[in-house]
Amino acid sequence: MKIIPAVDIIGGKTVRLEQGKYDRKLTYEVTPLEAARQWESKGAELIHVVDLDGAREGRPVNLDKAVEIAQSVNIPVELGGGFRKEIDVKNALNRGIWRVVIGSKALEDIDFARDCIQDFKNRVIISLDARDYKPLRYGWKETVDVDMFYILEKFASFGAKEIIFTDIARDGMLSGPNIEGLKEILEKVNVKIISAGGVKTTEHIKELKKIEPLGLSGVIIGRALYDGTIDLKEAINAG
Repeated sequence: MKIIPAVDIIGGKTVRLEQGKYDRKLTYEVTPLEAARQWESKGAELIHVVDLDGAREGRPVNLDKAVEIAQSVNIPVELGGGFRKEIDVKNALNRGIWRVVIGSKALEDIDFARDCIQDFKNRVIISLDARDYKPLRYGWKETVDVDMFYILEKFASFGAKEIIFTDIARDGMLSGPNIEGLKEILEKVNVKIISAGGVKTTEHIKELKKIEPLGLSGVIIGRALYDGTIDLKEAINAG
């Protein structure tokens, strides 16, 4: 089970949002590049970068920052936020981003999701963000009237092997992961899941580890690392 540290960016700065709300922003003194280097030094094998400006504006905004990170660490960097055109996906991959995360556009345009999965293979990953099993898009501002399990099955049918699932109600809240919700997804959909949202302690990692056999392939950790409630090395060892 991969333990994946997150670096969220607004205005070039390292931040975390509570439940995805831009008016509930926590800003950290460490720069995105410093954070990525720190997580690499502690054993991270992948850095998850989120361009929150891009997610809100619908286009990559902090791509240069992400590329700087990718060029400065010796581990892969994935980037999400604002990728709604194939040309933008291709540009990011050509500039050194290992994998592009596609979110809102995949919900809006199922053909776009299919084409990206088939054209870029494992160089793209779909991210599904939901609150109470209702998918959200556009920086978590708009609820999508579609069954979450149906859309997950569609992504899997296009060839997606792994999907990032964020429980928005728990994201940035340090309230613990939604174990039962993850179990339900893994039991219903034939796709591996990277979980995001809620992790605060190493005990939470141990709880998630128990459902790894169902197909939980990774865990993204954000605020807990920056607030110091979890140690990355310990989390990796527990995973």
